[in-house]
Amino acid sequence: MPSFTQIFMAIGAAGSVLAAPVTNSTIPSRSQTFTGDITYYQPGLGACGETNSDSENVVAMSPTEYQGNCGKTITITKDGKTATAKVVDKCPSCASGAIDVSSVVFQSLADMSVGRTTVSWSFN
Repeated sequence: MPSFTQIFMAIGAAGSVLAAPVTNSTIPSRSQTFTGDITYYQPGLGACGETNSDSENVVAMSPTEYQGNCGKTITITKDGKTATAKVVDKCPSCASGAIDVSSVVFQSLADMSVGRTTVSWSFN
């Protein structure tokens, strides 16, 4: 049978484990710069619960980057051009780093006829 001291030490050790800071490696860092494909889509009712139109600067993200970022904004860069877009939707088929934007955002960065290109972006 364990002694009172052994039980007390075990409880203390368990408490220090429970008090350790919790980190979630699936939520991307705000200072991180991502690189990936950009495509455009027709916004509507998004995964964040808002209805948006194609004339708004909005973005859908891969499930990895989408998590916990509804309403946040990102800055997208392509060949010296920049655009800002609000996270409103999830893009289940997008690879990590890839984004799907409204056509107004895409047009500000590249010609629509390109359809898909590579950009870098980061959270604001």
